[in-house]
Amino acid sequence: MTAANAEQQFIHLVRLAWDLRKRGLRVAVELPSRDQPVLLLARTPGPVRVMAVALDGRWFFTWGRGRARRIRALADDAADRVWEVAQ
Repeated sequence: MTAANAEQQFIHLVRLAWDLRKRGLRVAVELPSRDQPVLLLARTPGPVRVMAVALDGRWFFTWGRGRARRIRALADDAADRVWEVAQ
């Protein structure tokens, strides 16, 4: 991954974290030294891991496998969809 892509990935995750925080959720952006950054969304029984990934030149948030568990990072309802996962 290029430095520019890594920066975009981080910016998308922080923007999502801020939007979810405004909705009253506990979130953290984890920056592991040897892996992809991830947004951790607090939930029982365990946190949801949300990643920002580039597919065919477009950025998506994904929190599992399959199309039902991803949304365009710039979609107006991206934070709403991820917020639903925490409920």
